Amino acid sequence: MGHVDAGKSTMGGNILFLTGMVDKRTMEKYEKEAKEAGRESWYLSWALDTNVEERAKGKTVECGRAYFETDKRRYTILDAPGHKNFVPSMISGASQADVGVLVISARKGEFETGFERGGQTREHTMLAKTSGVNKMIIAINKMDDPTVQWDKARYDEILSKLTPFLKQTGFNPKTDIAFMPVSGFTGANIKDRSSECTWYSGPSLLEYLDDMKTLDRKLNAPLMVPIAEKYKDMGTIIVGKIESGSVRKGQNVLLMPNKRVTEVTAIYNETEDEVDHAICGDNIRMRLKGVEEDEVSPGFMLCDKKKPVKTTTVFEAQLAILDHKNIICAGYTAVLHLHASVEEITLTSLLHLIDKKTGRKSKRPPQFVKMGQKVIARVETAAPMCIETFEDYPQLGRFTLRDEGKTIAIGRVVKVLESETAEQEK
Repeated sequence: MGHVDAGKSTMGGNILFLTGMVDKRTMEKYEKEAKEAGRESWYLSWALDTNVEERAKGKTVECGRAYFETDKRRYTILDAPGHKNFVPSMISGASQADVGVLVISARKGEFETGFERGGQTREHTMLAKTSGVNKMIIAINKMDDPTVQWDKARYDEILSKLTPFLKQTGFNPKTDIAFMPVSGFTGANIKDRSSECTWYSGPSLLEYLDDMKTLDRKLNAPLMVPIAEKYKDMGTIIVGKIESGSVRKGQNVLLMPNKRVTEVTAIYNETEDEVDHAICGDNIRMRLKGVEEDEVSPGFMLCDKKKPVKTTTVFEAQLAILDHKNIICAGYTAVLHLHASVEEITLTSLLHLIDKKTGRKSKRPPQFVKMGQKVIARVETAAPMCIETFEDYPQLGRFTLRDEGKTIAIGRVVKVLESETAEQEK
């Protein structure tokens, strides 16, 4: 992730080439085509930006997906778009990731544009943190650029500006962050350490990833798979990352929030091979039996029949207001992004202000909240959502609120309330 033109797709394409996932012949074909289109320096990104529009403009629109292996591990790359019009698609990518690679352009003027207010460097960092990406690699890219030429002073300047901001976002620079100078275009410090960069003695990007500690996986927990995309192919196929538990072929699962029981008839891994079972952390595709494609939407979830995910249209959440010029009162509407779902919501009532220093809740409900404040509010959604409290399932209990193309607030679900419709049914 990172600002427009920081070099995300080019770096991704080079990783695929260096790890042998895209062979030399294909790359030469891309290089020739790119030259003919007058886009010589873009050819590496074509390995990830596959549609015509993305290649013509050199901008990623959707989250590109690719797969590569090193001697030690298997990886899925999610290449996020940098443009601010496509932030929702960046959020869906971040919600499926374990590790974030924030790509920063070291080229003169480009780092500054990305980092200023309104640049995507800040917003992407914040959204990644909210989506549950707790480890970040900051790749200072384009170090081979004529304006930089592997200059250590430029690298240090960028670090000194980024570090305070990362702390503010909630990352601990000592334990959660690794900085490295790279060139996505020449491949320096991507797979092998660079000889041009004499002052950096740390690992290359892939060495660092290979030695990273894996995250704690909830293998014995109930199955939960937020659905990121769906399509028709001899039945209904869904794509998503298993957030907890495991699934095997032939298993009966529950599709929420519409409470449909369905059978998993096939599971495909990252390389499109069919497998018998998949576990927590895997990015997979599954074929479902007895469910039509139009009965599934992104944001729905597959879960355990015995222990289904909670669904509701009303919940209480703690919100931190990041960016809003005016005050926010009860009745405010925005768009909520939670795991893979996107819903319109209304803040029906503000319950307590939270004192930032003491963490205490106010007794009286506030009349309004403004930028920089924290509040507990009651949220109502237009349609039922699959949701859990942050305490029980962090991945399914944190969200962002967006309005007018900006991220307004980040939130955590404190309490899931029963919808009134459920009360009436009883």
